[in-house]
Amino acid sequence: MGGLTHKIEELRKQRRAVILAHNYTLPEVQELADFVGDSLDLAFRGAAVRADVIVFCGVRFMAEMVKILNPSAKVLMPDTRAGCPMADMVTPEDLLAAKAKHPGCVVVCYVNSSAAVKALADICCTSANATKVLATIPPEREILFVPDRNLGAFAAEKAGRRVTCWKGFCPTHERILPEHVAEARKVHPDAVVVAHPECTAAVRSMADHVASTSGMLAYCRNSQGQAYIIATEEGLLHRLRRENPTKEFFPASPHMLCPNMKRTTAEKILWCLEELSGEIVVDPEVAARARQTLERMLAIAPPASRPKAEQATMQERVA
Repeated sequence: MGGLTHKIEELRKQRRAVILAHNYTLPEVQELADFVGDSLDLAFRGAAVRADVIVFCGVRFMAEMVKILNPSAKVLMPDTRAGCPMADMVTPEDLLAAKAKHPGCVVVCYVNSSAAVKALADICCTSANATKVLATIPPEREILFVPDRNLGAFAAEKAGRRVTCWKGFCPTHERILPEHVAEARKVHPDAVVVAHPECTAAVRSMADHVASTSGMLAYCRNSQGQAYIIATEEGLLHRLRRENPTKEFFPASPHMLCPNMKRTTAEKILWCLEELSGEIVVDPEVAARARQTLERMLAIAPPASRPKAEQATMQERVA
Protein backbone atom coordinates (compact mmCIF):
# COMPACT_ATOMS: atom_id res chain seq x y z
CA MET A 1 0.00 0.00 0.00
CA GLY A 2 3.11 2.23 -0.08
CA GLY A 3 2.37 3.81 -3.46
CA LEU A 4 -1.23 4.49 -2.52
CA THR A 5 -0.20 6.04 0.79
CA HIS A 6 2.29 8.29 -1.01
CA LYS A 7 -0.37 9.48 -3.49
CA ILE A 8 -2.80 10.25 -0.66
CA GLU A 9 -0.13 12.15 1.24
CA GLU A 10 0.77 14.26 -1.80
CA LEU A 11 -2.88 15.08 -2.51
CA ARG A 12 -3.54 15.81 1.16
CA LYS A 13 -0.81 18.44 1.06
CA GLN A 14 -2.01 19.92 -2.25
CA ARG A 15 -5.60 20.18 -1.02
CA ARG A 16 -4.60 21.42 2.45
CA ALA A 17 -6.71 18.58 3.75
CA VAL A 18 -7.10 16.81 7.07
CA ILE A 19 -8.26 13.19 7.26
CA LEU A 20 -10.43 12.23 10.24
CA ALA A 21 -11.40 8.61 10.93
CA HIS A 22 -13.75 7.00 13.40
CA ASN A 23 -12.59 4.26 15.77
CA TYR A 24 -14.72 1.73 13.86
CA THR A 25 -13.21 2.23 10.41
CA LEU A 26 -10.85 -0.23 8.73
CA PRO A 27 -7.28 -0.42 10.11
CA GLU A 28 -5.89 0.84 6.79
CA VAL A 29 -8.09 3.94 7.09
CA GLN A 30 -7.12 4.56 10.73
CA GLU A 31 -3.44 4.38 9.77
CA LEU A 32 -3.93 7.03 7.06
CA ALA A 33 -5.84 9.46 9.28
CA ASP A 34 -4.49 12.58 10.95
CA PHE A 35 -6.69 11.77 13.90
CA VAL A 36 -8.80 8.78 14.99
CA GLY A 37 -11.54 9.15 17.58
CA ASP A 38 -15.21 8.95 18.48
CA SER A 39 -17.92 10.95 16.71
CA LEU A 40 -18.02 14.01 18.97
CA ASP A 41 -14.27 14.24 19.39
CA LEU A 42 -13.85 14.09 15.61
CA ALA A 43 -16.47 16.79 15.15
CA PHE A 44 -14.70 19.23 17.43
CA ARG A 45 -11.27 18.44 16.10
CA GLY A 46 -12.72 19.11 12.65
CA ALA A 47 -14.15 22.38 13.93
CA ALA A 48 -10.84 23.53 15.38
CA VAL A 49 -8.52 22.78 12.47
CA ARG A 50 -7.96 25.43 9.80
CA ALA A 51 -8.07 23.17 6.76
CA ASP A 52 -9.56 23.84 3.34
CA VAL A 53 -10.76 20.24 3.06
CA ILE A 54 -11.80 17.74 5.71
CA VAL A 55 -12.06 14.13 4.57
CA PHE A 56 -14.33 12.39 7.03
CA CYS A 57 -14.08 8.61 7.28
CA GLY A 58 -17.08 7.29 9.16
CA VAL A 59 -20.82 7.61 8.66
CA ARG A 60 -22.98 10.48 7.45
CA PHE A 61 -24.34 11.91 10.71
CA MET A 62 -20.75 12.37 11.92
CA ALA A 63 -19.71 14.21 8.77
CA GLU A 64 -22.79 16.42 9.17
CA MET A 65 -21.64 17.37 12.67
CA VAL A 66 -18.25 18.44 11.32
CA LYS A 67 -19.98 20.59 8.70
CA ILE A 68 -22.32 22.10 11.30
CA LEU A 69 -19.40 23.09 13.52
CA ASN A 70 -17.05 24.14 10.71
CA PRO A 71 -19.36 25.53 8.00
CA SER A 72 -16.58 27.23 6.02
CA ALA A 73 -14.68 23.98 5.41
CA LYS A 74 -15.34 21.66 2.49
CA VAL A 75 -16.32 18.39 4.23
CA LEU A 76 -16.06 15.28 2.07
CA MET A 77 -16.99 11.64 2.58
CA PRO A 78 -15.12 8.98 0.60
CA ASP A 79 -18.37 6.98 0.41
CA THR A 80 -21.59 8.94 0.91
CA ARG A 81 -23.58 5.69 1.12
CA ALA A 82 -22.13 5.13 4.61
CA GLY A 83 -25.19 5.77 6.73
CA CYS A 84 -26.24 4.77 10.23
CA PRO A 85 -29.23 2.41 10.64
CA MET A 86 -29.85 3.70 14.15
CA ALA A 87 -29.92 7.32 12.98
CA ASP A 88 -32.42 6.31 10.27
CA MET A 89 -34.76 4.91 12.92
CA VAL A 90 -35.98 8.41 13.81
CA THR A 91 -37.06 10.92 11.17
CA PRO A 92 -37.99 14.59 11.69
CA GLU A 93 -41.62 13.69 10.96
CA ASP A 94 -41.56 10.90 13.55
CA LEU A 95 -40.07 13.19 16.16
CA LEU A 96 -42.57 15.98 15.52
CA ALA A 97 -45.42 13.49 15.98
CA ALA A 98 -43.88 12.21 19.23
CA LYS A 99 -43.46 15.75 20.57
CA ALA A 100 -47.14 16.38 19.89
CA LYS A 101 -48.02 13.30 21.98
CA HIS A 102 -45.66 14.41 24.78
CA PRO A 103 -46.23 18.18 25.04
CA GLY A 104 -43.67 19.96 27.15
CA CYS A 105 -41.21 17.07 27.13
CA VAL A 106 -37.46 17.61 26.91
CA VAL A 107 -36.07 15.86 23.86
CA VAL A 108 -32.60 14.49 24.48
CA CYS A 109 -31.01 13.46 21.21
CA TYR A 110 -28.08 11.08 20.93
CA VAL A 111 -25.50 12.43 18.48
CA ASN A 112 -26.14 9.30 16.39
CA SER A 113 -28.91 11.11 14.53
CA SER A 114 -29.36 13.29 11.48
CA ALA A 115 -28.85 17.05 11.50
CA ALA A 116 -32.59 17.47 10.85
CA VAL A 117 -33.44 15.48 13.99
CA LYS A 118 -30.89 17.34 16.09
CA ALA A 119 -32.51 20.58 14.94
CA LEU A 120 -35.81 19.49 16.55
CA ALA A 121 -34.28 18.34 19.84
CA ASP A 122 -33.64 20.36 22.99
CA ILE A 123 -30.20 19.02 23.81
CA CYS A 124 -27.76 16.45 22.44
CA CYS A 125 -25.72 13.87 24.29
CA THR A 126 -23.01 11.32 23.60
CA SER A 127 -22.53 7.86 25.04
CA ALA A 128 -19.87 9.43 27.28
CA ASN A 129 -22.01 12.22 28.75
CA ALA A 130 -25.64 10.99 28.45
CA THR A 131 -25.91 10.35 32.20
CA LYS A 132 -24.63 13.84 33.02
CA VAL A 133 -27.01 15.46 30.54
CA LEU A 134 -30.04 13.62 31.94
CA ALA A 135 -29.09 14.54 35.51
CA THR A 136 -29.23 18.28 34.69
CA ILE A 137 -32.83 18.22 33.46
CA PRO A 138 -35.37 19.41 36.07
CA PRO A 139 -36.94 16.34 37.76
CA GLU A 140 -40.50 17.49 36.99
CA ARG A 141 -39.90 17.49 33.24
CA GLU A 142 -40.72 14.48 31.07
CA ILE A 143 -37.73 13.25 29.05
CA LEU A 144 -37.94 11.74 25.57
CA PHE A 145 -34.67 10.07 24.55
CA VAL A 146 -33.98 9.43 20.85
CA PRO A 147 -33.07 7.26 19.07
CA ASP A 148 -31.18 4.59 21.07
CA ARG A 149 -33.25 2.61 23.58
CA ASN A 150 -30.16 0.90 25.01
CA LEU A 151 -28.13 4.02 25.75
CA GLY A 152 -31.29 5.76 26.95
CA ALA A 153 -32.07 3.01 29.45
CA PHE A 154 -28.46 2.81 30.63
CA ALA A 155 -28.16 6.58 31.19
CA ALA A 156 -31.61 6.78 32.83
CA GLU A 157 -30.65 4.12 35.36
CA LYS A 158 -27.33 5.80 36.13
CA ALA A 159 -28.94 9.24 36.47
CA GLY A 160 -31.92 7.93 38.48
CA ARG A 161 -34.40 9.42 36.01
CA ARG A 162 -37.55 8.17 34.34
CA VAL A 163 -37.12 8.39 30.58
CA THR A 164 -39.30 7.52 27.61
CA CYS A 165 -36.96 5.85 25.16
CA TRP A 166 -37.34 5.66 21.41
CA LYS A 167 -37.32 2.15 19.95
CA GLY A 168 -34.14 2.65 17.94
CA PHE A 169 -31.00 0.57 18.33
CA CYS A 170 -27.63 -0.19 16.77
CA PRO A 171 -27.88 -3.47 14.83
CA THR A 172 -24.18 -4.15 15.31
CA HIS A 173 -24.34 -3.88 19.10
CA GLU A 174 -27.61 -5.81 19.31
CA ARG A 175 -25.95 -8.71 17.48
CA ILE A 176 -23.66 -9.12 20.49
CA LEU A 177 -25.58 -11.70 22.53
CA PRO A 178 -25.14 -12.86 26.15
CA GLU A 179 -24.17 -16.32 24.94
CA HIS A 180 -21.37 -14.77 22.88
CA VAL A 181 -19.99 -13.04 25.96
CA ALA A 182 -20.34 -16.21 28.02
CA GLU A 183 -18.41 -18.18 25.41
CA ALA A 184 -15.68 -15.54 25.22
CA ARG A 185 -15.34 -15.63 29.01
CA LYS A 186 -15.09 -19.40 28.90
CA VAL A 187 -12.23 -19.21 26.41
CA HIS A 188 -10.55 -16.26 28.20
CA PRO A 189 -11.47 -16.72 31.90
CA ASP A 190 -9.03 -14.10 33.18
CA ALA A 191 -10.12 -11.36 30.77
CA VAL A 192 -12.02 -8.24 31.81
CA VAL A 193 -15.28 -7.66 29.90
CA VAL A 194 -15.74 -4.08 28.65
CA ALA A 195 -18.98 -3.16 26.86
CA HIS A 196 -20.44 -0.18 25.05
CA PRO A 197 -23.77 1.19 26.40
CA GLU A 198 -25.37 0.61 22.99
CA CYS A 199 -25.28 -3.10 23.91
CA THR A 200 -28.44 -4.66 25.33
CA ALA A 201 -29.12 -4.64 29.06
CA ALA A 202 -28.40 -8.40 29.18
CA VAL A 203 -24.91 -7.87 27.75
CA ARG A 204 -24.22 -4.78 29.87
CA SER A 205 -25.08 -6.75 33.01
CA MET A 206 -22.33 -9.24 32.16
CA ALA A 207 -19.66 -6.56 31.75
CA ASP A 208 -17.08 -5.53 34.30
CA HIS A 209 -17.12 -2.02 32.87
CA VAL A 210 -19.49 -0.12 30.54
CA ALA A 211 -18.25 2.94 28.68
CA SER A 212 -18.22 4.88 25.42
CA THR A 213 -15.46 4.11 22.93
CA SER A 214 -13.29 6.88 24.38
CA GLY A 215 -14.08 5.57 27.86
CA MET A 216 -13.20 2.02 26.82
CA LEU A 217 -9.85 3.22 25.48
CA ALA A 218 -9.08 5.07 28.71
CA TYR A 219 -10.20 2.19 30.92
CA CYS A 220 -8.08 -0.40 29.11
CA ARG A 221 -5.10 1.94 29.02
CA ASN A 222 -5.23 2.70 32.76
CA SER A 223 -6.40 -0.65 34.12
CA GLN A 224 -3.96 -3.19 35.53
CA GLY A 225 -5.63 -6.04 33.65
CA GLN A 226 -3.68 -7.78 30.89
CA ALA A 227 -6.56 -9.28 28.89
CA TYR A 228 -9.88 -7.74 27.80
CA ILE A 229 -13.03 -8.94 26.05
CA ILE A 230 -14.39 -6.03 24.04
CA ALA A 231 -18.12 -5.68 23.27
CA THR A 232 -18.36 -3.04 20.56
CA GLU A 233 -17.66 -2.72 16.83
CA GLU A 234 -14.50 -4.65 15.95
CA GLY A 235 -12.68 -1.61 14.57
CA LEU A 236 -11.88 -0.45 18.10
CA LEU A 237 -9.70 -3.50 18.68
CA HIS A 238 -7.15 -2.21 16.16
CA ARG A 239 -6.62 0.97 18.13
CA LEU A 240 -6.67 -0.84 21.47
CA ARG A 241 -3.94 -3.24 20.31
CA ARG A 242 -1.87 -0.47 18.78
CA GLU A 243 -2.01 1.68 21.92
CA ASN A 244 -1.54 -1.22 24.37
CA PRO A 245 0.98 -3.59 22.76
CA THR A 246 1.62 -5.53 25.98
CA LYS A 247 -2.08 -6.31 26.55
CA GLU A 248 -4.45 -8.74 24.82
CA PHE A 249 -7.85 -7.88 23.36
CA PHE A 250 -10.52 -10.32 22.23
CA PRO A 251 -13.89 -9.70 20.50
CA ALA A 252 -16.95 -10.51 22.59
CA SER A 253 -18.75 -11.82 19.52
CA PRO A 254 -17.91 -12.92 15.97
CA HIS A 255 -20.61 -10.55 14.65
CA MET A 256 -19.28 -7.12 15.77
CA LEU A 257 -19.03 -5.57 12.33
CA CYS A 258 -20.75 -2.44 11.02
CA PRO A 259 -20.85 -2.67 7.19
CA ASN A 260 -21.32 1.09 6.89
CA MET A 261 -18.17 1.85 8.87
CA LYS A 262 -16.25 -0.48 6.58
CA ARG A 263 -17.38 1.24 3.36
CA THR A 264 -14.47 3.67 3.49
CA THR A 265 -11.22 2.29 2.07
CA ALA A 266 -7.82 3.73 1.25
CA GLU A 267 -8.69 3.73 -2.46
CA LYS A 268 -11.86 5.71 -1.81
CA ILE A 269 -9.90 8.27 0.20
CA LEU A 270 -7.59 8.70 -2.80
CA TRP A 271 -10.49 9.13 -5.22
CA CYS A 272 -12.17 11.57 -2.85
CA LEU A 273 -9.05 13.75 -2.72
CA GLU A 274 -8.50 13.52 -6.47
CA GLU A 275 -12.04 14.50 -7.42
CA LEU A 276 -13.08 16.47 -4.31
CA SER A 277 -16.18 14.27 -4.39
CA GLY A 278 -18.74 13.36 -1.74
CA GLU A 279 -19.28 16.85 -0.36
CA ILE A 280 -21.58 17.11 2.66
CA VAL A 281 -24.11 19.92 2.57
CA VAL A 282 -26.41 20.85 5.46
CA ASP A 283 -29.26 23.34 5.07
CA PRO A 284 -28.13 26.54 6.87
CA GLU A 285 -31.33 26.88 8.94
CA VAL A 286 -31.17 23.23 10.00
CA ALA A 287 -27.47 23.61 10.79
CA ALA A 288 -28.09 26.68 12.96
CA ARG A 289 -30.73 24.91 15.06
CA ALA A 290 -28.67 21.72 15.32
CA ARG A 291 -25.65 23.73 16.42
CA GLN A 292 -27.68 25.23 19.28
CA THR A 293 -28.64 21.74 20.41
CA LEU A 294 -24.99 20.68 20.40
CA GLU A 295 -23.89 23.85 22.19
CA ARG A 296 -26.38 23.25 25.02
CA MET A 297 -24.73 19.90 25.58
CA LEU A 298 -21.26 21.44 25.55
CA ALA A 299 -22.25 24.00 28.15
CA ILE A 300 -23.00 21.07 30.48
CA ALA A 301 -20.39 18.53 29.39
CA PRO A 302 -17.60 19.94 27.22
CA PRO A 303 -15.28 17.45 25.50
CA ALA A 304 -11.94 16.66 27.07
CA SER A 305 -9.32 19.24 26.19
CA ARG A 306 -6.86 18.28 23.51
CA PRO A 307 -3.13 18.36 24.31
CA LYS A 308 -1.50 21.46 22.82
CA ALA A 309 1.18 19.37 21.16
CA GLU A 310 -1.42 17.30 19.33
CA GLN A 311 -3.33 20.39 18.25
CA ALA A 312 -0.14 21.92 16.87
CA THR A 313 0.73 18.72 15.04
CA MET A 314 -2.66 18.63 13.31
CA GLN A 315 -2.35 22.26 12.31
CA GLU A 316 1.13 21.75 10.93
CA ARG A 317 -0.30 19.12 8.58
CA VAL A 318 -2.17 21.80 6.63
CA ALA A 319 0.29 24.65 7.03
